[in-house]
Amino acid sequence: MAKKKEMKAAKESGRSEGKKAKAIIPRGRSFEGVVVRKFPKRVTIEFERPVYIYKYERFMKKKTRIHARLPDELAHDIHVGDLIRVQECRPLSKIIHHIVIEKVRGKDESN
Repeated sequence: MAKKKEMKAAKESGRSEGKKAKAIIPRGRSFEGVVVRKFPKRVTIEFERPVYIYKYERFMKKKTRIHARLPDELAHDIHVGDLIRVQECRPLSKIIHHIVIEKVRGKDESN
């Protein structure tokens, strides 16, 4: 009887009994970048990296853009122009493979 009640409650809440939400565990490389765009539950960051050009024996600056998951706890603190730290995690969608870890510096703050 109790099992039927649990299954009925699970159906009403929209989740199946066997499936549970997976935790997002950060692992791998971490990057610091400036928030360029902000979406619901997602941000786009941009940072520069040096790339060596063999022919000219010099370095060139290249910009890289990364999409990262924005946790609900940090959503109100992070705005466009802020410097944030992101870290790799499992693929969350087609383009999102990183998660926001912390806000390093605000847009108006200096060093």
